[in-house]
Amino acid sequence: MPNTPDGQAITRAGLAALKAEIAELETTDRQKIAKRILAARELGDLKENAEYHIAKEDQSHLETRIQRLRQRLRDAVVVDAEGGEAGTFAFGRTAEIRDEDTGEVQTWTIVGPTEADREQGKLSAESPIAKALLGQPEGAVVDVQAPRGTRHFRIVRVL
Repeated sequence: MPNTPDGQAITRAGLAALKAEIAELETTDRQKIAKRILAARELGDLKENAEYHIAKEDQSHLETRIQRLRQRLRDAVVVDAEGGEAGTFAFGRTAEIRDEDTGEVQTWTIVGPTEADREQGKLSAESPIAKALLGQPEGAVVDVQAPRGTRHFRIVRVL
């Protein structure tokens, strides 16, 4: 699911966040760097001006980041959460998952790899856990091979 024939799968929320990040970098962040470069130029000789060289390097990193994000935007293919059977854990959907070994319950959303953020409960569709959970109905228990042995997860409910 994460890679479609036409590009990289992303949720609508992920696409909106990507566009917002690009806009922020292209406006606010570019303006900040331009001000830093201007202020450093006013300090005099550019050959030995560390502030100027640091600001120019930061500008280069910023432009590289913008180019990479723009490429991700070009490759992005929105996959709607509504797809698939009701009550099954699918791309873009959120579910409560219980680790059967520890009893711990977590809320996870399966997203594209570029959106993944484990701390925010966003699980990459390319991860072994997500692959095992994709398409499974509420109540299903899946076994996932992990480095420390097999883990067992139950889909408590799809939200």
